[in-house]
Amino acid sequence: MRYEIKGQPFPVVICYLENGEQMITERGSMVWQSPNIRMETNGGGLGKMFSKAFSGESMFQNIYTSERGTGMIAFGSSFPGKIIPIEITPHKNMILQKKAFLASEAGVELSIHFNKKLGAGFFGGEGFIMQRLSGSGIAFAEIDGELIEYELAPGQEIIVDTGNVAGFESTVSIDIRQVSGLKNKFFGGEGFFNTVLTGPGKIWLQTMPVSGVAEALRPFFPTGNS
Repeated sequence: MRYEIKGQPFPVVICYLENGEQMITERGSMVWQSPNIRMETNGGGLGKMFSKAFSGESMFQNIYTSERGTGMIAFGSSFPGKIIPIEITPHKNMILQKKAFLASEAGVELSIHFNKKLGAGFFGGEGFIMQRLSGSGIAFAEIDGELIEYELAPGQEIIVDTGNVAGFESTVSIDIRQVSGLKNKFFGGEGFFNTVLTGPGKIWLQTMPVSGVAEALRPFFPTGNS
């Protein structure tokens, strides 16, 4: 599979598939394709469908297969930002926030990732349930705004607003920490909790999460009947 990423601020990734090659996605992110690309919708088994429904994910995958020679298919972003390619190997898994995954080669396995620490479970909100990419192949992630990348050393921590966490390598651990001090909690405007990422491993942060944009626009929308 060959690919190219084009366009700003709403990028697309254009994938060129050899005969029989496949791409998968979990939502309607296809924006154009050649006529010889066949789509098939697959639930992936009752157990997997149930776990996806529980986590708020789509219960189905769209599988696109190139037939009768080389085919072309493009997947588009839903928010201003970037599309990032990720090489997944048996020794390099990636954890993404559940809305970041865009599409991947068929060799990439998608599964639900639950944060194991108690704090993350009770207070993590969107950070609690994420998506693990394993297997082998190229995947594409959608980043809101700009991408900032850090490589954390073993034991090195960084404190992040939860919505700004786009993803991290599976060697990185995640927890939730309370903001210290009552004044800071109630008047600081940063909420009660922050996400703590601890190395070793690579982390991806996004500068303009859609949740933050929605919150900033909330005061400008009517709240009742006018």
